[in-house]
Amino acid sequence: MTVELDYKENKSFRLLQLYERLIRGEVVRKAELVQKFAVTDKTMQRDIEELRAYLAETRTDAGEASIVYERNRGGYLLSHTASEWLTNEDVLAVCKILLESRAFCKEELDALLKKLLRQTAPQDRAQVGKLIRSEQHYYVPLRHGKKLLSAIWELSQHMTAQHTIRISYCRQDGMERVYEVNPVAIMFAEYYFYLIAYLADGRREFPTIFRIDRIVRFEPTGATFRVTHSRKFSDGEFRQRIQFMYAGELRRITFDYSGASVEAVLDRLPTAKVVSQEDGVYRITVEVYGNGIDMWLRSQGSAVKVVEK
Repeated sequence: MTVELDYKENKSFRLLQLYERLIRGEVVRKAELVQKFAVTDKTMQRDIEELRAYLAETRTDAGEASIVYERNRGGYLLSHTASEWLTNEDVLAVCKILLESRAFCKEELDALLKKLLRQTAPQDRAQVGKLIRSEQHYYVPLRHGKKLLSAIWELSQHMTAQHTIRISYCRQDGMERVYEVNPVAIMFAEYYFYLIAYLADGRREFPTIFRIDRIVRFEPTGATFRVTHSRKFSDGEFRQRIQFMYAGELRRITFDYSGASVEAVLDRLPTAKVVSQEDGVYRITVEVYGNGIDMWLRSQGSAVKVVEK
């Protein structure tokens, strides 16, 4: 049964629809609203002023919004501070990053892009959509094809609450193993999302890395954990020292680099430092976790010579 709303007698309905249209980025013309709501020009102006007053009272340092009249467009629109709302440029850049990452299945990617495009002004939406249309059409998701957003959020909730969780994990060889872990971070690298966790039995000093798409199921064990200050995990520092998401102990490696772009090396290895340079050969030291760095060193061929590891 459809209920017909009486906008003339119910100011709340009018204010809600007015705000909804403004928040979508529409230009609201008073004459059209007067006709739609069957109210007087004076009543409609009073509604706009009350909504304007409400927005003024609810401003915070995080962001502001106000109703402004644009004469050249003949109507009212919602003006936002740049710090609170995404610009067209922001949306385009984030869409491009999502497409390049290949991190999500097609269904989740399309939903994310659709939501991002809604952040643009209606008159610019078609242009931004056109700029990503070809990449979106030819998007090739990763082979696992799994939806990840819900799992990422649920795992983050257990991490925040410091719940010990039991996970069933499918290894690369197809074998499924069960682990009890204390989750400390969620990261994205090289196409995949990863859960960073310490084994609950404490037999390893360094964290273990699990690809989230390979976690078949997970549940809390009922136990919680505490991280002491000395073992407090910093995902920012960990990211700088992890390569190809291979876990292991912290290592210091020194190598000589004679390739075409030392800048590319320093970008690839955030903790790398040039300690000397002579005749186009750079001596570089780097701190990393695990053995993933060895794969990269070998991939550089004759441009890299390991001095100490």
